[in-house]
Amino acid sequence: MGGAVARSLIEHGWRVRALTRKPKGEPARALAGLGADVIKADMNDPASLRKPFAGAYGVFSVQNGLKAGFDKEIRQGRNVADAAKAAEVPHLVYLSTITGGGRTGVGSFDGKMAIEEYIQELALPVTVLRPTAYMELMTDKKFSPAVGTWNIWPRLMGDERAIPWIAVSDIGAIAERVFAGSEQFIGRELNLAADVRTLAECRSIYEEVAGHPPRSSSMPLWLFDRFTRGDLSRMWTWLGKNEVPTDTTLTRELLPSALTVREWLETKSDELRG
Repeated sequence: MGGAVARSLIEHGWRVRALTRKPKGEPARALAGLGADVIKADMNDPASLRKPFAGAYGVFSVQNGLKAGFDKEIRQGRNVADAAKAAEVPHLVYLSTITGGGRTGVGSFDGKMAIEEYIQELALPVTVLRPTAYMELMTDKKFSPAVGTWNIWPRLMGDERAIPWIAVSDIGAIAERVFAGSEQFIGRELNLAADVRTLAECRSIYEEVAGHPPRSSSMPLWLFDRFTRGDLSRMWTWLGKNEVPTDTTLTRELLPSALTVREWLETKSDELRG
């Protein structure tokens, strides 16, 4: 997600400092090739954030609780907020979750809500982005779609619950617009949805585009939970029982070109047919 935001900012002429623990890694080198200033930093180390935040017009903040652990995610988010406060950054854009409000029992949701509350305590000039499901969940190997999206998710939530979808690249483009229009967006929470589709509809569109249904593989739920901290199971169960915002109007106003599920899958058609 950070890479998508950085690429969109660079494309629109911003000077970007890309913070990473691995400045020699392939993603960092790719951003450097586009013109980003790649800086070694670690959200677990508050001191490493001070210098790159100094003089910044804005900071984009996102953490991965599934990867880092949810307690660590909260610490990282608070460290970023503290550094932004100390540097008097004029605009913090925080990538949160669709739920808002109280606790859900889902770590990926509740950790982000705890960070939001801390940001509010610091009275930072913030815009909160609230996506639900990334379209990449349908194809990207990093998300194990064959096991998760196409097998376990429908078992826990059902095939007929409407879900708001958006592509990662489009979130990056919207973040750039939010930074460009700071006066308009500071203090706002933006629910992001480019298309609303059930998993059954997504499966049907996938088959039309790829010429075959999504590949799927079976895994016991207990084993899947070992790899995902049990969090995705709780998330998908929660989504099956609770309503989430499904209005696409705001996203279309912010980014008229935001991809629908069909349009996004068509960008992957060669890969899907292979």
